[in-house]
Amino acid sequence: MLREAFPCLHQQVNGKDLVYFDNAATAMRPQVVIDAVNDYYCHNNANIHRGVHCLSGRATDLYEQARGSLARLINAPSPDNLIFVRGCTEGVNLVAQTFVRERLQPGDEILISHLEHHSNIVPWQILCQQTGARLKVIPMNERGELVLDQLDELMTERTKFMSVIHVSNALGTINPVKELVAKAHAKDIPVMVDGAQATPHLKVDVQDIGCDFYTVSGHKMYGPTGSGVLYGKATHLESMPPYHGGGEMISKVTFEETVYNKVPAKFEAGTPNIAGGIGLGAAAEFILDVGIEAIAEREDVLKLYTEQALKTVKGLRILGEAAHKSPVFSFLIDGIHPHDIGTIIDHHGVAIRTGHHCTMPIFQFFDVPGSCRASLAFYNTEQEVDILVESLNQAKAMFS
Repeated sequence: MLREAFPCLHQQVNGKDLVYFDNAATAMRPQVVIDAVNDYYCHNNANIHRGVHCLSGRATDLYEQARGSLARLINAPSPDNLIFVRGCTEGVNLVAQTFVRERLQPGDEILISHLEHHSNIVPWQILCQQTGARLKVIPMNERGELVLDQLDELMTERTKFMSVIHVSNALGTINPVKELVAKAHAKDIPVMVDGAQATPHLKVDVQDIGCDFYTVSGHKMYGPTGSGVLYGKATHLESMPPYHGGGEMISKVTFEETVYNKVPAKFEAGTPNIAGGIGLGAAAEFILDVGIEAIAEREDVLKLYTEQALKTVKGLRILGEAAHKSPVFSFLIDGIHPHDIGTIIDHHGVAIRTGHHCTMPIFQFFDVPGSCRASLAFYNTEQEVDILVESLNQAKAMFS
């Protein structure tokens, strides 16, 4: 059973079998990812690209093979379209400062949505402060879906860029990113898609989506923390200046001038997270081997089961019930603070996330400070959902 591939799942917390429903914050790692990282440090520990000795060559091959695996996972035209980054946050900041900034004049506009994670809000606010541009927001409705009938009005001749999340980490909403990209491109507006919550759950095809940039977070898709990739169209990457300066991103340096390296090395200054990149490649291969279609099918079953089970808890309110969503449930229980719920059910071995989930504007919309969030992955079970519901009912009983 694939669940057996994840060693961290098989332990007890507070004397109870662990029930891990915090996958949107970080997913578990399969043994093949752990082994890939361990094997690098045990057998291939060397710096990459700049060595002629055996270990350096092996490490370089593994690192670049990982780039190829990730390119296959998201159907990038070439591995050279992928830049290794620390995660989606760095990917967004890189695009903001190297692609978008030079295109902005005071009064220009950047378009995001109400569903964004803080990492796809704050970099654009910083950029607006630097350039005099304005941030505009696609609104959402009570179901947690974007109000797209206002999109044409929001996109004006001053709109220079759009950045939208693929899947909401707080509500699970799956945005129609292909439609959003098409509408923006019809008005010559480049688009970045934040795919942090998409690659573990959905088939991602950047060529089909048509986006200009796409960010991937490693630790959300069963890979190491501090790893990720940024996909960019080749013409954009070639035209963009480097984000960091240092070793590896150069082809020639004198005291008079520097000639930058080719893409993607131009954006990968210094010694990278080699083990993390190799581990992320192993995670991509794991998803490809299992099959994202099989993962999505299993999660659809779990999603329906969880929704029905949660609705049996009296006084429980699910925030955001989009027609298309991933297995993420933000909820409140009348009269009980989310932190109290999270603390109580932890004593039953159940791990959920409580708070605003780095999406404060979403909870401002619902006029609540935060929520409980149960986020599932394909390795979770219906029995674990039953334990969650039982623990929630016991938390209710304590406060009644």
